[in-house]
Amino acid sequence: MSDADARADDAPASPTAPPHRLIAGTAAVDDLDAFLASLDEVASETGAVVQAFDADLVVSAAYLREATRLAARAIGRDEAVARDPGVEIMLYAAGRRQIDRAFTVGVSEGEQRAVLLVADFGAVPGAGRSAADLDAAAASVRGLLASPSEFADAGGFDPAFDAERVREFYDIGDREIAATAGGLPDIVRERVALLDVEK
Repeated sequence: MSDADARADDAPASPTAPPHRLIAGTAAVDDLDAFLASLDEVASETGAVVQAFDADLVVSAAYLREATRLAARAIGRDEAVARDPGVEIMLYAAGRRQIDRAFTVGVSEGEQRAVLLVADFGAVPGAGRSAADLDAAAASVRGLLASPSEFADAGGFDPAFDAERVREFYDIGDREIAATAGGLPDIVRERVALLDVEK
């Protein structure tokens, strides 16, 4: 048994994602660095992990929940690629190990639909964080969006993703779609899960 296998066997299981919320709305990002600095400020003030996603590429709440769960598990097992939990979530959400490529699922400059995730990684072993104030974090990120809607779970969350952009980003062809019993969100969730296999 390798050291990595031993660590994985000793690591506590992470059957559920850390507590998190999704806030969807329209972001007017005039200066990307300033917008990301605002997210960092929310994270510093509340202890929450805060990450922004391009809503056109968010196929479901379940997909972001799974990316959050797998990121927490990787951190707990000391197998994370990124030092920052938010970046690790982004890697899983993108289904890629390259940080620069993963940031493509994030927001960019201009007016766009966005989904902001706030999560509490305080109970995640190895995350080095104390408990977060998710209420305060959610309230703060709502202030960064026009027409914000908050979702504590998958109920009611309808991301209205851009199917063509999703297919292009995840390199999903007609044959793959035809071969699956599910739809595009199922294929993307599979890509998220397969990232662990590719390590």
